[in-house]
Amino acid sequence: MATWDSRHRPDPNSGPPADPVATFRNLCRSSPWKWQSLRFEYWDEPFVDAPSPAASMVRAWLRRPGALRLESRDGLVLHSTTGINDSRDGLYVSSTRKSWLLPPQLVTPVYDESGYVKRRPEAAYGEPGFGNGRFSAALDPVELAGNSPVPLEFPGSNAVLVEAVRAVTHEARPAVEAVVTPTAAYHPADPAAPICLAGRSLVRLDLGTGVCVASQSLEPGTDHYGHWLRILGVDEYMLDDLFLAESMNLTDVRRHISWDIPA
Repeated sequence: MATWDSRHRPDPNSGPPADPVATFRNLCRSSPWKWQSLRFEYWDEPFVDAPSPAASMVRAWLRRPGALRLESRDGLVLHSTTGINDSRDGLYVSSTRKSWLLPPQLVTPVYDESGYVKRRPEAAYGEPGFGNGRFSAALDPVELAGNSPVPLEFPGSNAVLVEAVRAVTHEARPAVEAVVTPTAAYHPADPAAPICLAGRSLVRLDLGTGVCVASQSLEPGTDHYGHWLRILGVDEYMLDDLFLAESMNLTDVRRHISWDIPA
């Protein structure tokens, strides 16, 4: 049986999983319990080995549940959340069921023997987005697997068919990739920007975070569709000031403060 650490990262010395396809789907469900903050670079187009130096990209700092900062390659701030601590009035709390749901990290899912999530509980899921829905879906690619395994009697009700699962390295991090084909049961979070188009697509998942770090359509005419994500840091400490459009102008205690004393 496989073993894993306190963050449910599988032990690489515990041997290969018994069912690679089931493990791939469980990894697609695991992101909310793998990390709380992420620093990364994102390209809204696919690449074979590495991004082109001239390709358009954004640098991102994300802290769950809803704090996001985006910068251009040159350091220009493109987006920054400003209401990360917004309160809700009594009408909102009493009229919406979602307001009573707990964040995913406060509820316990059902894990498989490799430490990945087999069944997700009801929780307040959702990642901040920018540009299109594929940005958010890549951070939590549950749309490729659904919240739980489908009944054995209805294998065709899986969101995608999974083939050719194999271990790879993505931007110096261990990952797993597979060829997936959407079925009629595939319901992307954003129908206008799904992770997978109709037909076969190559999808790659980061083992440490469950994030979908790369995708590309394998069908003629749509091979330009996909994305690439480079993880730079996981669970780094991020201050609120990082996500504010205007700095709170906190005092730098390392600097000498002069006091003008009238004569």
